[in-house]
Amino acid sequence: MNHPARRPPVSLFSATIIVVANMIGTGVFTTLGFQVAGLPSPFPVLMLWVVGGVGAFCGALCYGELGAMIPRSGGEYTYLSHIYHPAVGFLSGWFSIVAGFAAPAALAAIALGEYSGAIFPGVDKNAIAVAAIVLLSVVHMIDVKFGCNFQNFFTVGKIILIIGIIICGFLASHSQSLALAPSGRDLGLMFSPEFAVSLVYVSYAYSGWNASVYVAGEIVQPERNLPLSLFLGTFFVSVCYVLINFVFLYTVPISELANKIDVGHLSAQAIFGKGGGDIMTLLICVALISSLSSLIMVGPRVTQTMSEDLGFLKILASTNKRGAPVFAVILQSAVALLLTVTSTFNAVLTYTGFTMALFASMSVLGVVILRWREPERPRPFKAWGYPFTPIIFLIFNGWMLCYLFIKRPLPSIFGMLTVGSGLLVYKLLLKARGRMNGSGS
Repeated sequence: MNHPARRPPVSLFSATIIVVANMIGTGVFTTLGFQVAGLPSPFPVLMLWVVGGVGAFCGALCYGELGAMIPRSGGEYTYLSHIYHPAVGFLSGWFSIVAGFAAPAALAAIALGEYSGAIFPGVDKNAIAVAAIVLLSVVHMIDVKFGCNFQNFFTVGKIILIIGIIICGFLASHSQSLALAPSGRDLGLMFSPEFAVSLVYVSYAYSGWNASVYVAGEIVQPERNLPLSLFLGTFFVSVCYVLINFVFLYTVPISELANKIDVGHLSAQAIFGKGGGDIMTLLICVALISSLSSLIMVGPRVTQTMSEDLGFLKILASTNKRGAPVFAVILQSAVALLLTVTSTFNAVLTYTGFTMALFASMSVLGVVILRWREPERPRPFKAWGYPFTPIIFLIFNGWMLCYLFIKRPLPSIFGMLTVGSGLLVYKLLLKARGRMNGSGS
């Protein structure tokens, strides 16, 4: 059952923390090894993170405009339904239910198992991953405010960890010789298909820059605080990402990083030695718990909003007396558990990266469409640098999506098939609603 209106529980600080928590996590601690496998040179790898940061920042500004105009939870589902058609919004929400949040949650859990295994070689990595999903799901089924406080505590710890690794990395006595000035080969790599495909890993690491839009309906003064949270969170994380990846490259030879998931563990050992490295790796595990927690908190709000709008599976829209969408959390966690025990890290990452970038691009394009279609509509926040801001984002994502489809067709096709299955479900729901309306007339 639903309950009387209450004061929104998410402050500007908590909304910003949600963005930071969603961004800093699995990607930054796991994807560098896949990047250097295709780009074995420091300069293009660091430029990946700069380009990714610019793209995320442009996206955050555009989403800030959409979120201030339409301050309702649901993210792309809400925006695409308004901009294009309810069916398009449903496809986005369907992907969010099936994989959009469950898959990143599974990736965070898998990474947590990998890092735990680096410290405790005999541990069952899958058991760690499964236990983390179950326990954090229980936390976010208890109470929204409790979940926010839990999130804030772990995320502040994660920020301190990131800053600590950056400072200690720059002070490390044993370091690699990095040539940061670009060579002719480096410039060629930056315009190569490998660079474009590697942007998928970086884009995934930056995903979460739009996290607070999914809880817009629970933010205090969303017209002001929503875009501000996107701006502050994305800017802070972008700076941290470039610096920490420099530290990883500065402390560990590229050949040792290639195709490794636990790059943070390797860097921590190089900086602090084995004992100190294990302690820092344990703290990275805490950071991954924060990321997993934020995904479990944010994702079910899309399911909840869709269920409220469409009237299907109304149980998914219901909340407990403390505001937590219990059954939506259970559904997402069940899918995450399935992906955790059945899929590989790289396959899940590529599959979700393609589809998430596609829907984000459609949402950013929507800023341009609404400026033309609804010019008089109040805009408490306008994207800075318009129209260049959405253009930069769309070029960035379009280049990445084209090369990803060419180089990694199978995961991309699976992503499109997942979206296509949502269209079939949407049509079935419309037919079912029509029969119910006809029988009730």
